Amino acid sequence: MDTGPPVQKLYQQIARKIAAAIAGGRYATGDKLPSERELADDFGVSRPTIRDAMIALEFQGLVEARQGSGVYVSAAPQNPEDAAESEVSALELTEARRLFEGEACALAAAIITGEQLALLDRLATDMAGDNAPEEIERSEQEFHLAIARATGNAAIVAGVEDLWTLRQQSPRCAATLRRARVDRGGDFVDQHRKIAAALRERDPKAARQAIHGHLTQLINDLLALAELDAVEQMRQKMAEQRRLLASRTDI
Repeated sequence: MDTGPPVQKLYQQIARKIAAAIAGGRYATGDKLPSERELADDFGVSRPTIRDAMIALEFQGLVEARQGSGVYVSAAPQNPEDAAESEVSALELTEARRLFEGEACALAAAIITGEQLALLDRLATDMAGDNAPEEIERSEQEFHLAIARATGNAAIVAGVEDLWTLRQQSPRCAATLRRARVDRGGDFVDQHRKIAAALRERDPKAARQAIHGHLTQLINDLLALAELDAVEQMRQKMAEQRRLLASRTDI
């Protein structure tokens, strides 16, 4: 039975409305958008919802956040309908990767070449360098794709590529994974080096366990972030309630 298109999350709806306003000329390229509080009041939503909408628009290249200044329009959307892609959560994506990439890594362990192992070592070193977040993420993506290619199976390569493409097309997912990586710091790099070491031992079981350990830790980090976000949202809600109560008392 056709249940119709999936219902968009609230922040996606807001992102689409703002993109439509940009496309309609309300905000021109270079214009500064209203403040987070003003947009929250205009749309009747919370500030965290506006913040998530801005993240989605920034990943689409429509707006640019400037430190200490605000958010500015950087481009008009070719199609406002594309401004808020269908989202997959960071947790959903990581769970799928754990299932799929674990077996790919085990298969690669038996046939990976010395040249491919050297590439993994270089990419792990790049991840440890003082590079921009985007460059580190590209190195991580190439690391995991290199393992898929080492299997010699085109279908596996396509499957892993699809998972990483899904991440790129899901702005909130990508932003959440970036937060998790930054919070983990050096542990993130060490986990990738352990994967490469297990592959070097030509041990499929150890290789599977290494990548499972990496992605299981990521899942735990994502759950911890979700708890922190829930506490922060509750704190903001209580602060807003106190502000409203104080304003009524002053009347």
